[in-house]
Amino acid sequence: MSRIDNEQRIVSTMISYYCRRKHNTPDHTLCPQCSALLAYSQSRLRHCRFADHKTSCRKCSVHCYSPSMREQIRKVMRYSAPRMLLINPVEALRHLLR
Repeated sequence: MSRIDNEQRIVSTMISYYCRRKHNTPDHTLCPQCSALLAYSQSRLRHCRFADHKTSCRKCSVHCYSPSMREQIRKVMRYSAPRMLLINPVEALRHLLR
């Protein structure tokens, strides 16, 4: 599995968890705002110029997210990242090891 595929899966898990907890959506559904954020992040990851050699987006020299979307994804990650060990411990450990 490529680094981009892995990143897309992790971001999807984080956004889904955030939406369930903050926007009270049922499992496997997203509100329109979170759905748009997921589509945007997936698109940006697919077009990442560093591909499998990318670092974390926070450390990247090229910020491909617009400022408003960057702020939204930060909120999601601040909320979901510490909880990833509870949500999906295997994936969280894999992500930390990379």
